[in-house]
Amino acid sequence: MQRHMIETLAVDMRLHERDAYRKGFHLVCGIDEAGRGPLAGPVVAAAVILSKSVRLPGITDSKKLTAEQREDFFEKIQARALAIGIGVVDNAEIDRINILQATFRAMSGAVAQLSVAPDFLLIDGPYKLPLSIGQKGIPHGDSLSISIAAASIIAKVHRDRLMCRFHEEFPRYGFDSHKGYGTARHYEALRRYGPCALHRVTFKGVLHNVERRVDADEEPL
Repeated sequence: MQRHMIETLAVDMRLHERDAYRKGFHLVCGIDEAGRGPLAGPVVAAAVILSKSVRLPGITDSKKLTAEQREDFFEKIQARALAIGIGVVDNAEIDRINILQATFRAMSGAVAQLSVAPDFLLIDGPYKLPLSIGQKGIPHGDSLSISIAAASIIAKVHRDRLMCRFHEEFPRYGFDSHKGYGTARHYEALRRYGPCALHRVTFKGVLHNVERRVDADEEPL
């Protein structure tokens, strides 16, 4: 925790926003996603526009925060943001167009859901979206930009809540604990029960464990 605080204090989380303001932009939107790596569930993206005056001390990449800290920032962002948009692309679409394209689609969808139109986008990663809006991709942007960090928290909390709801429908997989990521418990459930309607069947972790299940089923008595 102490190391995290030192790292956060050392980074000017408003640097990229101020640069955009100096260039004449007014509504700067941070964009990030949650759920590119899991074996199941959707990929969720969030787009967040903060005012120039908003301060969120200690904010950073959602992965560096505890669940309790994420929930606290989530409520603060919801209360203080000028606009928030969320885009969701389900596992079937991920399998159809691949996870990177699904991520871009979720990000574009999040921007489309904003109640206020942004004039500049800050995107986590070295990416550019197919949108006619000025934009800048920032590798590790969720640790470098207040807007992207806010988007990372909104996306992460929203997706975690979705996975907890999916757990009620598919309780044998433990989605409420691992949120679809490839844990030992998740792999064991895949080998035992096979994939459910939420699984990304093109992902190696799903295919490998289904194949192991088939091989086990075919073993002679």
